[in-house]
Amino acid sequence: MQPLSIKATVSRAAAATVLALGLVTAGSPQAAAADNPFQRGPDPTNTSIEATSGPFAVTQATITNPRGFGGGIVYFPTSTAEGTFGAVAIAPGFTERWSVMSWLGPRLASFGFVVVGIETNSTLDQPNSRGTQLLAALDWAVSSSPAASRIDRDRLAVAGHSMGGGGTLAAANTRPTLQAAIPLAPWHTTKSWPGVQVPTLIIGGESDTVAPVAQHAEPFYTSIPGSTEKAYLELNNAGHNFTRSPNVPQARIMISWLKAFVDNDTRYLQFLCPGPARDNVVTEEYRNTCPLTV
Repeated sequence: MQPLSIKATVSRAAAATVLALGLVTAGSPQAAAADNPFQRGPDPTNTSIEATSGPFAVTQATITNPRGFGGGIVYFPTSTAEGTFGAVAIAPGFTERWSVMSWLGPRLASFGFVVVGIETNSTLDQPNSRGTQLLAALDWAVSSSPAASRIDRDRLAVAGHSMGGGGTLAAANTRPTLQAAIPLAPWHTTKSWPGVQVPTLIIGGESDTVAPVAQHAEPFYTSIPGSTEKAYLELNNAGHNFTRSPNVPQARIMISWLKAFVDNDTRYLQFLCPGPARDNVVTEEYRNTCPLTV
């Protein structure tokens, strides 16, 4: 189980003091916000998390000064009224450009995240290199990006497709202080990840012939220790490139995972536990370590 960060724990203690002084009524929205200073946006519903955009207006900027990665686009909420945001860097797969999965940028950002959609130094870069570049992109985001002042540097995450998904696992293995990792149809020659401590959501496609789930996504999930919060979603009849098109099942669970583990927002646990049921239409399989602790 992942413990609360020191920052979150201190904030909770401060909130308890406020409550004790009678300045906030228990059970009120103000009490909930005080208890979790990272909570952003209104209470979620099935309709809201399946919408094509969330409650935050979003702007974007082309990355012109990358360090350690190949550039890309950064997306971020325009308002800072609710405070800073967590950030997630996302890497495309082998031979891919960010454009093939760029729909994720504004969609995730509109739910209250800074999203760095990266270009890799070479489209032929291998997974470990992509993992290193994901971490470089986060370091750039918190120090030099147009959204740097909007980012809480203690609440960072990584995601990626195919070799970018393998890079996501490598990045999580390298930097255990990350708050979340989301490999999408991940590919990596390393099949076992017992050192991963970062809460990890793996999404695979049942009909993937490039990174077959039985050889990649499933053993990756199984190898991550049970002490680490994790989930595995296998999309029914989906091929390797399911992430290239906007789709609700991927978006809703990614949003929920990031909200739960980057924002410590327990309002989103309802979409993860018990999670999507197997229906042989959208969901082929779903596994998790519920009850999840954020």
